[in-house]
Amino acid sequence: METEEKMHIAERYKYLRIMQGRYRQASRQEREQLLDEMVSVTGLHRKSLIRLMKGDLQRRPRSQERGALYGPEVTSALAVIWESLDYVCAERLTPKLVEMAQHLEACGELVTTPELLEQLGRISLSTVERRLRTLRPERPRRRGQTRPSGPPLTRDIPMGRLPWDLSVPGYLEADLVHHCGVSASGEYVHTLQVVDIATGWSERAALLGRSYRAMEDAFRRILRRLPFAVIEIHPDNGSEFFNAHLLRFFGEAVHGVRLSRSRPYHKNDNRIVEQKNGSLVRSFLGYERLDTVAQTLALNRLYEKMGWYCNLFQPVLHLQEKVYLPAEGNRPARIQRRHDRAQTPFERLCATGGISPERRQHLEALRAQINPRRLRQEIYALVDYILDLPGAVPGQPEDVFQTLEVYTISEEVALPFGNIIN
Repeated sequence: METEEKMHIAERYKYLRIMQGRYRQASRQEREQLLDEMVSVTGLHRKSLIRLMKGDLQRRPRSQERGALYGPEVTSALAVIWESLDYVCAERLTPKLVEMAQHLEACGELVTTPELLEQLGRISLSTVERRLRTLRPERPRRRGQTRPSGPPLTRDIPMGRLPWDLSVPGYLEADLVHHCGVSASGEYVHTLQVVDIATGWSERAALLGRSYRAMEDAFRRILRRLPFAVIEIHPDNGSEFFNAHLLRFFGEAVHGVRLSRSRPYHKNDNRIVEQKNGSLVRSFLGYERLDTVAQTLALNRLYEKMGWYCNLFQPVLHLQEKVYLPAEGNRPARIQRRHDRAQTPFERLCATGGISPERRQHLEALRAQINPRRLRQEIYALVDYILDLPGAVPGQPEDVFQTLEVYTISEEVALPFGNIIN
């Protein structure tokens, strides 16, 4: 395993320009020592360094472009892998190219050769970005809505935000996404989403209305799916989260889970789940109005498939470091964020040790049986089916309480992982 980072070409030229002045003023014996040092730092050959020290170290554009290193077969493989991972960014895609190519070949979606795998293993991030620009689909940006509230019941619940550098799974941000269309009148469908900070594991559940019975059912669905113990749940200040019925549910039915909340009008306190609301809910369903039991049932089937797809296959980036850069010249002071190597939430969960061996074996076997490209196609087919379903007839809304038992937790085919609910 490499212990030292290689210098970028710009860093190498900057270093050589600094050394050039010392080299030209040094004696013959001192030049020998300087060349030894530059060989160890840059990794260049001595003859190359001597030539560079005698010449001009200002970089100039190429007079002739070099030939392409990767042929159309690499672009075709990138297209299939990128589609299978739902068009994630190049930073998340590049580390998983070889692994996903082998997985898709086992699923019959891709044909690989040793040469292709070798090229996918050494292709650079910038090259992947350039290739993806020719394939990039247009994806509209949309905004959601929320309704913060601060009832007196929340006075004893601590406010703030969860740290970004948590290394233990079980700290969940939660939020509710509205599917009301252009009008928030009447009862309509919502999506309850939770995201684990340490691993990026996310789960969703659909509910019709925001009654305490619907919210309790949605939380039960999600908590039963999670393959790790829940330590803390952190929603916003909405009254759908903090009311006497939900507080009693968390106090009596859920074991050992703490509740906290974000500060009013500080949306960035739930920044991780807010970002996932756009990428994992709005990007699929948009802002269409959903207000029937049939749409709720189909949406819960969609979220079950999305749970497998996003947690087992889609790599995510995790914030690793924040560096303060002071103001310099015309550039203002800023915070530079650095991320680690992209991994799937399942891989991150296994690395933390927060999953039991039995559950890990179950998920590994499940992942080996799933074709991610076909699963993605099923997800988008189900999205089209949901959006094509007729909505409620105006003036004749469905009775939520009469139809609630239609989509209770007993009807769901969920992963049998729940152990924190009575």
